[in-house]
Amino acid sequence: MISIICIYNNGKILENTLLKSLKTQSDEYELILIDNTDGTFESAAKALNYGAKKATQDYLMFVHQDVDLLNTCLDDIETIILSLNNLGVAGVAGYSTIDNKHVMVSNIKDGYPPEDVGTNINEPVEVQTVDECLFITSRSIFNQLEFDEKTCPDWHLYGVDYCLSTKNLEKSVYVIPIEIYHASRTESFSKEYYSSLINVVTKHGSEYKTIDTSCGVWSTGKYRLNLNIMEDRLFRKLSLR
Repeated sequence: MISIICIYNNGKILENTLLKSLKTQSDEYELILIDNTDGTFESAAKALNYGAKKATQDYLMFVHQDVDLLNTCLDDIETIILSLNNLGVAGVAGYSTIDNKHVMVSNIKDGYPPEDVGTNINEPVEVQTVDECLFITSRSIFNQLEFDEKTCPDWHLYGVDYCLSTKNLEKSVYVIPIEIYHASRTESFSKEYYSSLINVVTKHGSEYKTIDTSCGVWSTGKYRLNLNIMEDRLFRKLSLR
């Protein structure tokens, strides 16, 4: 059985999306909701560590409040993760190389109207990191590795850091072919995002030439990373005009 752990700051969105979809699932689950409507938790890492420590099941699923679990999602997730070798983290979106191109692979849709996030897959694909909207790890992994509250002191890249850290435990990270709908698009750029990005690169950069995130692929070279950030900020500023 899976423990479902969700931080929420909007009860209406939670009720109308995640909780509504959970009522249609056939699998049993444990639900742990972390109320952050009053801003008690200043970071996702801190809130998820709190929630995960309350969980009692063998697998922990961290999911956003605005995710709709479609069809037999929970049953499909449990079946797939039990079949994966050397599982560290399993998620629903991440970058992989297909036909010599580095592309996002995912079976999820997001935004309104709903659009495909990436290239659809029919079987699990090993990746470097996964998107934070929904990802799963085992209790045994979490007992060895909690979310890093210092590297990710806000609401960004905590899942990226967690994936890279599980790889240091010689575990594998996968995108699995699960269909969900994520109401909001994964486009969260702020000074906090870039600050956490620099922290993650500082922590893991010596092991990778680039670090994949759902918001882009970032160089780990100091000069190139700074240039990437400057270019990205300029692009987004121009896009808003």
